[in-house]
Amino acid sequence: MPSPRSPQGAEDRPPTSTPAGASKPGKQRDAFFDNAKYLAIVLVAMGHAWEPLTDGSRAAEALYMVVYSFHMPAFILISGYFSRSFDMRPDRLRRLVTGVLVPFVVFEVAYTFFKRWADDDPSQPISLLDPWYLTWFLAALFIWRLTTPLWKAIRYPIPVALTIGALASVSPDIGDDLDLQRVLQFLPFFVLGLCLKPEHFQLVRRREVRILSVPVFALAVVFAYWAAPRMASAWFYHRDSAQELGAPWWAGVVMTLAMFVCSMVLVACFLAWVPRRHMWFTVLGAGTLYGYLLHGFLAKGSRWWGWFEDYEWLHKPLGEIFVTVVAAVVVTLLCTPPVQRAFRFVMEPDMKWAFRRDAAELARERGRTEAKTKAK
Repeated sequence: MPSPRSPQGAEDRPPTSTPAGASKPGKQRDAFFDNAKYLAIVLVAMGHAWEPLTDGSRAAEALYMVVYSFHMPAFILISGYFSRSFDMRPDRLRRLVTGVLVPFVVFEVAYTFFKRWADDDPSQPISLLDPWYLTWFLAALFIWRLTTPLWKAIRYPIPVALTIGALASVSPDIGDDLDLQRVLQFLPFFVLGLCLKPEHFQLVRRREVRILSVPVFALAVVFAYWAAPRMASAWFYHRDSAQELGAPWWAGVVMTLAMFVCSMVLVACFLAWVPRRHMWFTVLGAGTLYGYLLHGFLAKGSRWWGWFEDYEWLHKPLGEIFVTVVAAVVVTLLCTPPVQRAFRFVMEPDMKWAFRRDAAELARERGRTEAKTKAK
């Protein structure tokens, strides 16, 4: 999940003086958000690993529903929070293209060819208008971030976003172009992230919230266990309208509002347990987009190659634990700095050749050069 360096890292520490003539340190990444992104991507990988197990295990289905109710909302909310400064400035537009649009195109093509080979499906077309599998998030993030100035300008952004999401959930004719159902139904979480401030995250870090989150999560698991045979997990994907899920149109409005509230409660409970200090996995938070996109090849390949059908023991309790651990380990390895360095050319390409440099940027560079010269 691409994000600029957090401006909150310096606010949590006491101010320090800078010696005369020394350059000020750059903005530091906030360990809390890097930890949150890493833990969320681990939950994403676990959810994908549990999916083949849900047909024969009510417990796996319950855990799957609980995780799917908040892991993508958490990702999207943090994406919105770090998009607050997006203002159509040329350098930010370039970063949006190189950090979101280019990986979308590359992995949309890569997934297509992988499916043709692994699933023996030569008919699978390459379509940039119909995101396949995990690439929907990049298409959605590109659209959401482009609309950021609009959400910052209107008076009641969250109610408007919720209204749009509810209307999308009762509109079966939207179609699959750019996965607009997901774009619109997940939109409220992104807009909420745009509206959040650092003090809001301080609230969920309080000790009483952490303690209260334990019974809340327990109740969520119990409710999911009851709902598993009664409710389609497709509601949590936000990719279909209520009518397409076999429900009356008004159910789309009710579910949009109810699931938004439930998801935000669980997101708050999740964030309450995210460590604030630097951990061994904090550095991996900068590579969550790598883990997100790369683990999709193994997640899909395991289904096409019949691993879950060939090995019956994977559907037993110990097998389910084994699958969970493997998913966590694999996505962790895919977030490591060596993997980031190996795939940076497609995930964060420089592409200076593709953009013109504006006068303001050149002026800023000249100013920095002159300042360094004077300091020497």
